[in-house]
Amino acid sequence: MKYIDLHCDTAYRMLNENLELKDSICKVTLDKLKKGEAFSQIFAFFIDLEEIKRSPFEEFHKMYNNFMKEINKNKDKIEVIKDTKRLDSIENDSKIGAILSIEEGEVLEGDINNVSKVSDLGIKIITLTWNYENTIGYPNYNFKFKDKGLKDKGIEIVKEMEKYNIIPDASHLSDGGFYDLLRICKKPFIATHSNAREIKNHPRNLTDDMIKKLSEKGGVMGLNFCSDFVGESKITKIDDLVKHATHIKNVGGIDVLSLGSDFDGIENEVEIKDTSEMNKLYYALKKERFTDDEIEKVFYKNIIRVLKECNKE
Repeated sequence: MKYIDLHCDTAYRMLNENLELKDSICKVTLDKLKKGEAFSQIFAFFIDLEEIKRSPFEEFHKMYNNFMKEINKNKDKIEVIKDTKRLDSIENDSKIGAILSIEEGEVLEGDINNVSKVSDLGIKIITLTWNYENTIGYPNYNFKFKDKGLKDKGIEIVKEMEKYNIIPDASHLSDGGFYDLLRICKKPFIATHSNAREIKNHPRNLTDDMIKKLSEKGGVMGLNFCSDFVGESKITKIDDLVKHATHIKNVGGIDVLSLGSDFDGIENEVEIKDTSEMNKLYYALKKERFTDDEIEKVFYKNIIRVLKECNKE
């Protein structure tokens, strides 16, 4: 079944390990996406603030330019989706869609003018924080800032993002920041790669109340394949992913659930070894009595709905 994965860190690896998009050791490559029948892939430009030697905005541009070089080399097979209406026709051209996101809101450097600049480059989603406090807000890393909300500058930036149809991503964000998004966002927001905290008590996962409220907001959350967020095994088991999927469906309804593998950003092995094997999850969900209509929503229809809703003027 075709799918859209909400989060991978492949662009980061491509830059830092000098890897190609078409075929490499990455879990997400063009060849693997094609083999796995991917409809589109959301590629995150991940910036580690403690690792970089230049400004976050400059580092983003370096990663973006490297990625676009690879897109242009393979433009007969993959295309950056800048207008979500293109999702209705890209399959007709036998292409895979590439949807672009930023993972670390400090790329904007607290400058509201940078929102329009990244929008012009095709950015559709921004993960507001990673594991560090920034000018937007606080991470949920180790629950250290659990109850802290968005900063005043963060609220200003989120409102500007909505003007430019950029979706706020609450994965990594503090619980307090999540509830601020519920309060200030006029459109749906998402959690691209987070699981259910009731199943695995980890700060990166969402509580049942968050899942319900995200669903009521019209947003989605992507099922994360990182073992720390899934179960007790060091290798992520498909059965454990199904447990999270079933719980999220039961709590928030099928319309809140999507896929957010975090491939090329996670270090552990997964029974779904790379993006070419996403159908293993399809068959596991079928075994758990998810209907084909429900799995279609999880695999691609839910996120397409959100992308189109958030791009309405």
